[in-house]
Amino acid sequence: MDIRGFRLTRVPEDFFADPYPYYAALRERAPLHELDPGSYFVSRYDDVVAVYRHAHASSDKKVEFKPKFGDSPLYEHHTASLVFNDPPLHARVRGLILGALNQRAIARMEIPVTQLVDRLLDRMAGECDFIDEFAARIPVEVIGNLLDVPKDERGPLRAWSIAILSGLEPRPTPEMLERGNRAVLEFKDYLARLVEARRRSPGDFESDVLTRLIQGERDGARLSALELYHNCIFLLNAGHETTTNLIGNGAWLLLSHPEQLQQLRSDPALLPLAIEEMLRYEGPIQLNNRRLTGPLALAGTTLPEGSLLTLGIGAANRDARQFPDAERFDVARKPNRHVAFGHGDHACAGMNVARLEARIAFSRLLRRFSKMEPCGVPERDRRIRFRGFRKLPLRLGV
Repeated sequence: MDIRGFRLTRVPEDFFADPYPYYAALRERAPLHELDPGSYFVSRYDDVVAVYRHAHASSDKKVEFKPKFGDSPLYEHHTASLVFNDPPLHARVRGLILGALNQRAIARMEIPVTQLVDRLLDRMAGECDFIDEFAARIPVEVIGNLLDVPKDERGPLRAWSIAILSGLEPRPTPEMLERGNRAVLEFKDYLARLVEARRRSPGDFESDVLTRLIQGERDGARLSALELYHNCIFLLNAGHETTTNLIGNGAWLLLSHPEQLQQLRSDPALLPLAIEEMLRYEGPIQLNNRRLTGPLALAGTTLPEGSLLTLGIGAANRDARQFPDAERFDVARKPNRHVAFGHGDHACAGMNVARLEARIAFSRLLRRFSKMEPCGVPERDRRIRFRGFRKLPLRLGV
């Protein structure tokens, strides 16, 4: 496979179905592959982890996103949210979110998430679209509950999330940018009303994430109005995309590897390991980015300040130097130090919520239905940064 001209802005058609042969070629032949002048793709596990750990690897995207978004709502959002910032903003918001998503809070979610999953499964016997009727509904309800969004107002949340995140693709179309900008404005307008209502009537500081973000001054970490709006948007987007793709990809992996599905049915105690393997093998998020604020030695080269790095999460998670028999999907794999949720200070703040949702979703699904098979042609989401399905038609039975 010739990867000399490989560019994320013009990937081959077969890349959407299976990017992993391209990642393997990059790992072996060009572990630090120049995408454009001053811009590099990092594909080996050790190099990706080294970038995550390095003090010169900045998450701040103001310089990188200005040419892409201009002075637009998408630029305002993606440069104000937790994930694309360095301290002090990153530390302030992450501390507030982690305070609300502590072990006690996650334990309190067990019963309501189980009830939600059971209600969804009650309606899914026979033919269903597994994404629309199950995988995508769970995280919207969970994040809606965390922010205490009224249930009858949650309808637009998923569409807003998809539109905003699609702007992060390496080469978004004008239509994608237009939808994303409109979604940011609509979401902000909705949040302004929701925040005002919560200021008048605060929720429980211990369990209501929105109240906790509003009242951040308790910890000396008060957010501006824009910071508040955009980090609420970020919470929904991150929680929705990761979990929807994790559950959808996981179901497809089990169907595609019937011996692994049978092993999991025979030994349900393997489920936590199976979820980590789903995250490694078909990660919901395939790419991350950093900008160097100083020189960095990587893969035998010293990169200068200002270099833009694309971290190949999906590539790193199939690196045989870290994962023996890396191309094998193994529900009992242990250890499994994947980087699907990032690494270090920028590891996903909601990763344990996603794990909880996936654990309950698969445990109840496999318990409820002994038969699970495709009943139509799956439709993959044709995005590069995010890997998942738009439609996954299944037939479920006992």
